[in-house]
Amino acid sequence: MAKKKLIHFQENLTFTHLFQPSYGDLISGFSFRGRWHDGFFGNNHPIVVELGCGKGEYTVGLAMKYPQKNFIGIDWKGARLWRGSKTVLEQELKNVGFMRAMVDHVEQIFYSAEISEIWITFPDPQVKKERLRLTSPVFLSKYQNILTPDGIIHLKTDDPFFFSYTMDVIREHGHKLLWATTDLYQSGTRDDVVSIQTYYENRWLEMGKKICYLKFQLNRT
Repeated sequence: MAKKKLIHFQENLTFTHLFQPSYGDLISGFSFRGRWHDGFFGNNHPIVVELGCGKGEYTVGLAMKYPQKNFIGIDWKGARLWRGSKTVLEQELKNVGFMRAMVDHVEQIFYSAEISEIWITFPDPQVKKERLRLTSPVFLSKYQNILTPDGIIHLKTDDPFFFSYTMDVIREHGHKLLWATTDLYQSGTRDDVVSIQTYYENRWLEMGKKICYLKFQLNRT
């Protein structure tokens, strides 16, 4: 397993659509910040970001479904990003990029109003550390700085605690809830949120777990 990871890490270095900037690079000024449209994608299509993307199932799945949009997956673990990056190469997708970086650094990766949508798929609920939860006020303030005024945030989780916590944050801070369900696959919806499933989501469904989903817009006042 360790040898395979090493091979994947080496192959990651050859992917022109996978960026692995150092902390210093991000702080001093990441080259594509504010230039993702013209500098990397070469178009003005909306940019959608998946945070904590893992193997990039949502990033790649959405990119294949919506060639008129651009997609960027962010995760800290290079071994996971290898799979998504490899699929992009195999499928010859031109509207996908990946970043090996901490979600904390989204403001150093993207410029103001550069992103139209954010997907948060099955994040660690961080039960003991609220500040690390990807829908905490700390993180939402970061997203507010990079999202367009009408930008949308999607959350998909198998964790009832995390779902309830996010609902509380939305309510307490006056964010606009667009839709929510505690049992996605019994909700009757047929959109992107059910048409693409991650590896772990499939495992949880096989175990009989219910999947929660919500989408909302940030309060700008």
